[in-house]
Amino acid sequence: MRKHYHVLTFCPEKDEDMFIQKIGLIGRTYRHLNRYRQILTILFKYGFGDLVDTLKIEQYLEVGLQMISRKRREHVEKLTRAERVRMALEELGPTFVKLGQIVSTRPDLVPVEFIQELSKLQDHVPPFPYAELKQVIESELGTPLDDIFQHFNETPLAAASIGQVHRARLKNGEEVVAKVQRPGIHKTIEVDLEIMLHLASLIERYLEEVEFHRPTKIVEEFAHTLERELDYTIEASHIEHFASQFIGDQTIYVPKVYRETTTTRVLTMEYVGGIKASEIDQLQSASLDQKEIAHRGADLILKQIFDYGFFHADPHPGNVYILPNNVICYLDFGMMGRIDRQTRENFANLVMSIIRRDEEKAADALLRLTLWVDEPERGTLERDLAEFMDLHFYRPLKELELGKLLQQLLEMSSKHRLRVPPDLFLMLKALSTAEGVGRMLDPDFDITTHAAPSIRRIQRDRLHPRRIAGDLFDTGAEIVHLLKEIPRELREILKQARQGKAKMEFEHRGLEPMLATHDRISNRIAFAIVLASLVIGSSLIVLADIPPKWHGIPVIGIVGFLISGVMAFWLLVSILRRGKM
Repeated sequence: MRKHYHVLTFCPEKDEDMFIQKIGLIGRTYRHLNRYRQILTILFKYGFGDLVDTLKIEQYLEVGLQMISRKRREHVEKLTRAERVRMALEELGPTFVKLGQIVSTRPDLVPVEFIQELSKLQDHVPPFPYAELKQVIESELGTPLDDIFQHFNETPLAAASIGQVHRARLKNGEEVVAKVQRPGIHKTIEVDLEIMLHLASLIERYLEEVEFHRPTKIVEEFAHTLERELDYTIEASHIEHFASQFIGDQTIYVPKVYRETTTTRVLTMEYVGGIKASEIDQLQSASLDQKEIAHRGADLILKQIFDYGFFHADPHPGNVYILPNNVICYLDFGMMGRIDRQTRENFANLVMSIIRRDEEKAADALLRLTLWVDEPERGTLERDLAEFMDLHFYRPLKELELGKLLQQLLEMSSKHRLRVPPDLFLMLKALSTAEGVGRMLDPDFDITTHAAPSIRRIQRDRLHPRRIAGDLFDTGAEIVHLLKEIPRELREILKQARQGKAKMEFEHRGLEPMLATHDRISNRIAFAIVLASLVIGSSLIVLADIPPKWHGIPVIGIVGFLISGVMAFWLLVSILRRGKM
């Protein structure tokens, strides 16, 4: 007998929508000095003081913040840089943990070794009090908690950076799970995002090697992703979209969404009790067929990717439950992936080229799949692909591990400065995760055998007469549109040239360090002039014997000398910290 439940998700802060819009309004971060102090202290602690020096952060902040002790750093020499980044992000808190988790799905932004380490990031957040949780629920639903729930378990089942989960029972007796968003999480995220944006702007200014990745755009995209994660109606839409793909399919069960009690901050959805895919002993006790489950799971993920182009991007064992009759139920639809038809076809070409040991066509397919500025040297790329094929595809298929294939494919792409698009990476990661779950259930499971028919079908569909006719029609329409637009565009260019509005822009690169040095020199000279003026002025006041006096010495002169002493000490410390007199 199948058990049915509901899940309620709450997001409390109604008046703080679109916090991302506030980011662009921040020119400085002075109003967040305490949080900035925490961030810089943690960076020093994990050995990133050189980054702080490179970004010249101290010139943007108050004097007190410049004096953070660097002796608080832990002994981190034995750790890799990627490990130190992960540990620092975990200590920096929820916003930075989320940033690391999202960046771990972006091989186009960070090296492979960082992706591996950042994928280990976990939320270590204590639960918030039940009294606050109750206030959140009642303010969101506008009803006393006792009028909604017959019973509410005050002890959370789990706590994460965004919210926490509690067991409860509705008035009609239905069992539910309530996931409640943390009070004040919007403000916490907003402050951290403002600081992130400031740091990103400094990185763009002082680190030319990462300017290409546009760190400020990464922060803005991250903020947009967080904003979507805080809007639970998006997850509700994901569930309904996902369910529509499998109407009538008896091998999968998708929880129902209750739209009447769903808002941007409240999501009500059916929760289906079952057994986690990783709980092998319980699966065996329930007499469920592990091999059948592994095969069904592979078929489902392949359908999602190659038939519909909309897939569950995080099908790890904790998000996959097994119901009676070997029915599979996915949970947590917060991370979904989309893959367009052209990318699916290019991926199929890459796989078939590798299977046929054709490194030339494999190189063509890989270049169409990835992003790049300068095309890599073809001979070297084809040789590396040939070695990749020799290493993996002359062994029994059941010995192939998709996770290792993905790892080496990313390393090879990075070596040739090819960037894997995020959606393609999510697709490969989902396939790799599904393979891991399948082999956990069935040691002889081989996902490549299941994938082969889907890939062949994609290639066959490209040659279907209806598909060819449609492509020709679309191409012809684009050519006609282009021919119609060319005269108008030429007239616009000529018009701007005639009116003197045509402009050429030149950008100087590599001058930033010199300009920064000049700024620092001019600042120190101005500082020294003010210091000298104070000393001379104070001396004249003392000599003029101007009252009021303290022990026979003019007070104004004493104050002037004290200020001069502080400024001189400050200037000396600044020079010594730079290592140059």
